[in-house]
Amino acid sequence: MVKNKIKQGTGQLLYKKAKKIIPGGNMLLSKRPEMFLPELWPSYYRKTKGCYVWDMDNTRFLDMSIMGIGTNILGYSNKDVDDAVRNVVKSGNMSTLNCPEEVYLAEKLINLHKWADMAKFARSGGEANAMAIRIARASSGKDNVAICGYHGWHDWYLASNINDKNNLTEHLLPNLESNGVPKVLKNTIFPFRYNDYEALYEIVKNKNIGTIKMEVLRNEEPKDGFLQKVRKLADEKNIILIFDECTSGFRQTFGGLHKHYNVEPDIAMFGKALGNGYAITSVIGKKEIMKNAQSTFISSTFWTERIGPTAAIKTLEVMKKIKSWKKITNTGLKLKKEWDKLASKNNLKIKISGLAALASFSIDSKNSNKYKTYITQEMLKNRILASNSVYVCTEHSNEIIDKYLFYLEKIFKTIGECEEGRDIDKLLIKDQCHVGFRRLN
Repeated sequence: MVKNKIKQGTGQLLYKKAKKIIPGGNMLLSKRPEMFLPELWPSYYRKTKGCYVWDMDNTRFLDMSIMGIGTNILGYSNKDVDDAVRNVVKSGNMSTLNCPEEVYLAEKLINLHKWADMAKFARSGGEANAMAIRIARASSGKDNVAICGYHGWHDWYLASNINDKNNLTEHLLPNLESNGVPKVLKNTIFPFRYNDYEALYEIVKNKNIGTIKMEVLRNEEPKDGFLQKVRKLADEKNIILIFDECTSGFRQTFGGLHKHYNVEPDIAMFGKALGNGYAITSVIGKKEIMKNAQSTFISSTFWTERIGPTAAIKTLEVMKKIKSWKKITNTGLKLKKEWDKLASKNNLKIKISGLAALASFSIDSKNSNKYKTYITQEMLKNRILASNSVYVCTEHSNEIIDKYLFYLEKIFKTIGECEEGRDIDKLLIKDQCHVGFRRLN
């Protein structure tokens, strides 16, 4: 283990200023430094390339963490995608007229998903989710929605927590507050656990549900034909089924993960990896449902800019050429296997979950969060950004994975010693990382 200390640099000092003038310190909870290593996480970047990030003091870090929150399957600053975007910038990104790329991208996504007939585009996952819900409600004529998974920050989703502030705890983020969400939305959103078909059935039976919205998979595999049962229930009750694939899309298949399970939704959303770091999300669906987008008002100026769809078209082209989904899945499977080996070697109980390309682990211990913090701390000493999740990209070579595992093995050995009585508190430099949503002072 490298013994150098972690020093506060330009990025950490800038974040102190940010918290005074930006509510929450930044724009995305998942990128808050407190979610990794309070006061010591580098916080800001100067440049990127492949799977490396340079901080504001020009220190290079290997990213074995969340790779731009899963936006960069092809790695950072992919030349082909960036060149396509540069050409757009040269010829003009915005105009009174529409960009033809939105038509070309719609064609590509529909060709990849034969059940779909139409597409609309946005620039963030939250927008795409809100758009899909509006279209589904306009089509079904019903307000009530059954949900499973994480679907963004908009009022329609956080309304679930009006009844019970813990309703969304099992859907990725605990402690989400619903302040500012109109109370009249109470009893419109009803969460159910993944693989709990009986709970969903009871909601549909009793709550006048018009839409079921869910992630195809996040942490666990479907059991006992769960997805097929959901599809059948939606058909029988004339309910619109939406698959939120903003995270899962293009990770394990060339398109939606639902293709892997042979279950077709009525609407699906894609984002994150679709533009390899450039802002683009899509909503695709069946014509009889999507046409109802015209019976309500869904419109935004910057959904018409040219960079997003251009980046997506080139990203899809490169993905297809190199079969990126196969590469990142194989890398993720290797990581899962090695995590399990390291845990067994050091007598640690470990839970490994998620898609191979979005793999994560947790150590079954009362000190689980302290161990997560310790991993980040010690990896940072070796100029590696890491926690307990790895969002894999095509630039994560075997050599890079082996380097990461070399340091992780030493860390797991120490954690094993802590489970036998060594004091983890004496090993932590700062406070442990945050879990879920917290207000920042």
